[in-house]
Amino acid sequence: MKLGIVGLPNVGKSTLFNSLTKAGAESANYPFCTIDPNVGIVAVPDERIKQLGELYHTKKVTPAVIEFVDIAGLVKGASKGEGLGNQFLSNIREVDAIVHVVRCFEDTNVVHVDGSVNPLRDIETINFELIFSDIEILERRIAKVAKTAKMDKTFAKELALLERIKEHLESGKLAKTFEVGDDEDENAWLASYNLLTYKPVIFAANVAEDELADDAANNAHVNAVREFAKTEDSEVFVICAQIEQEIAELDDDEKAMFLEDLGISESGLEKLIKASYKILGLMSFLTAGEDECRAWTIKIGTKAPQAAGKIHSDFERGFIKAEVVNYKDLLELGSLAAAREKGLVGMEGKEYVVKDGDVILFRFNV
Repeated sequence: MKLGIVGLPNVGKSTLFNSLTKAGAESANYPFCTIDPNVGIVAVPDERIKQLGELYHTKKVTPAVIEFVDIAGLVKGASKGEGLGNQFLSNIREVDAIVHVVRCFEDTNVVHVDGSVNPLRDIETINFELIFSDIEILERRIAKVAKTAKMDKTFAKELALLERIKEHLESGKLAKTFEVGDDEDENAWLASYNLLTYKPVIFAANVAEDELADDAANNAHVNAVREFAKTEDSEVFVICAQIEQEIAELDDDEKAMFLEDLGISESGLEKLIKASYKILGLMSFLTAGEDECRAWTIKIGTKAPQAAGKIHSDFERGFIKAEVVNYKDLLELGSLAAAREKGLVGMEGKEYVVKDGDVILFRFNV
């Protein structure tokens, strides 16, 4: 999974990136301190594979990972070359979802690029820059397709779609609100353009430390973001980027104590991962053994052969059966053999839909 982090300058975006990845992107109280796209790989915390690793005395525990791409603080006019933001928009065209950090805290010591805290205005500013960038992409595609549209019905059909999407964007709407219906060609084309405003969005509402315990229930800025997010099927989670930076320096035990003192049960990273998995419709299945215990991220609804293909294409090509047990049953009974005796291990075929927390041993022959 790959997530792109965007936001206006001084909203806490790079502070959050630093804390999530410990990659050390420069963070300073002025725009454009992040002038190279920073990329960080983060392990997805998963107690299940740790416990399975202990059960199997495994040599290696491999979690699922998320790749974060931190983009330079965008400002109004970035898509037209204002500031440095535009050259980095291309870096998030390949991401699965966008994490949009919005400032929901007041602090006279941290200047706001527009002079006051107003997350809905900030969201609109970023959205317009993404829209302008998408229009530029569409115009290039239109110029290319138009050359052959007169002689080819398929290109003519695509050209009509491109012009409809462009008109939709020019009215200030996002590509993900554009309706294509059930036409397979049009759906495939729309997905292939990699439009930024077609991607799922997760809003990270950055608040003061004392608002974490009640999830910023009384923060008017956060509540405004939550209401806005409902209108476009986005996810919202509350963080304090400064606290996340402090947490990043702690080991697991210290982190748990620190979170408990703050009156919260999970870190911002854990909240972000939950929101990401939810909005992208993802889950994890597990493989376990003496050599390695590992989590594999797949789409909800994936069938056994395709899940096997995540491990290796040969597993999918030569798929015979999947030996499946729920991780809780496996941990409780202490071995696969004991789970088999209790009738808790299923031999599943090609139509089996993998469930979150399944521990699977694939049988294949190539």
